Amino acid sequence: MLLLKAIYNAKIVTASGVLEKHAVVYEDKIIDIVPEARLAAYAPAEKMDAGGHYLAPGFIDLHIHGCAGADTMDEEEDALAVMSKALPATGVTAFLPTTMTMPFVSVAAALSRIRASMGSGQGAKILGCHLEGPFISAEYRGAQDARHILKPSYRKIADFADVIKIVTIAPELPASLSFIRQAAKANIVVAIGHSAAGYEELLAAIEAGASHITHTFNALAVPNHRQPGILGAVTDSLATCELIADNIHVHPAMQRLLVKLAGGERLVLITDAMRAALMPDGNYDLGGQQVRVANGTARLESGVIAGSVLTLNRAVANFWQTSGLPLHEVLAMATRNPARKLGLERERGSIAPGLAADMVVFDNDITPIETVIKGKTVYRRLL
Repeated sequence: MLLLKAIYNAKIVTASGVLEKHAVVYEDKIIDIVPEARLAAYAPAEKMDAGGHYLAPGFIDLHIHGCAGADTMDEEEDALAVMSKALPATGVTAFLPTTMTMPFVSVAAALSRIRASMGSGQGAKILGCHLEGPFISAEYRGAQDARHILKPSYRKIADFADVIKIVTIAPELPASLSFIRQAAKANIVVAIGHSAAGYEELLAAIEAGASHITHTFNALAVPNHRQPGILGAVTDSLATCELIADNIHVHPAMQRLLVKLAGGERLVLITDAMRAALMPDGNYDLGGQQVRVANGTARLESGVIAGSVLTLNRAVANFWQTSGLPLHEVLAMATRNPARKLGLERERGSIAPGLAADMVVFDNDITPIETVIKGKTVYRRLL
């Protein structure tokens, strides 16, 4: 039997702004948002005083390789569970474990593990997989291992169409347009990333069905006034754009430019985090390559940036400061926008009646105080 609960004395972040002197009534789903004076009529069995802090939808990370010492590619059966359990402390209530370019047998094994874990666990919900690689450019591979890059082949991933929610591809590769059409037809979001493609190739990919840009600006050909590349493609399309807002991957001025080009409704904040997120500085690995983490930056031995140690609550905080946008607009980039990208906006991503009771209470620094998933408190900060 479900228990009626309520959160009150909160600044509730909605799609249109911040609502005060109201309460959220919920079970496993949100029942209602009511003025606090009317809360007694619901007679909730449990009431939480938010202490005047913010209450927002739970964050959704569409691109995360690992955290808390675990990685999507780990063969250990509990790796995904470790990630799921750790992420609510950062406000994340749902995520896409993200693969790396490794031998395809390892990628297929990771996809099988993700399939078995979808919808399960005590923490953040696994919504499926973001397949980043192996269909990428060797020139713009970033921290991906060039030895395991493959030519695009939809047949290789067809058996995992139920698991793969996003697939990253370099559209200049042979047979890429056919791959994009087939993946899009299977309701897989096709993302452009790790690519040397120019403006015309990018628009051709978008016309074929690609609709998303993987970590915009990073591991993409550098644009200029004669070769507008990704900037031109963003300007002349409706593609959504991932952004790693750690102020390391992308300069704040370029982040503001991206907002002006794409508009806030097309931005999705991600972490691209690797296993060192939520861990101390030191030596780690990513996709079979050694990574050194120091002062908040992860790099391969060559000096190439290797993912991040960013958390999504810090991404929100950083971008709120960088962009100067209202908080509710920035939060949409970590909640409503990613939900809409996956076609899940009627299930999650907003505080509204009928949607999942996935919520996070956080302070003025966007540090989570309490995280609720399916109506149950799964994280509470010790004060």
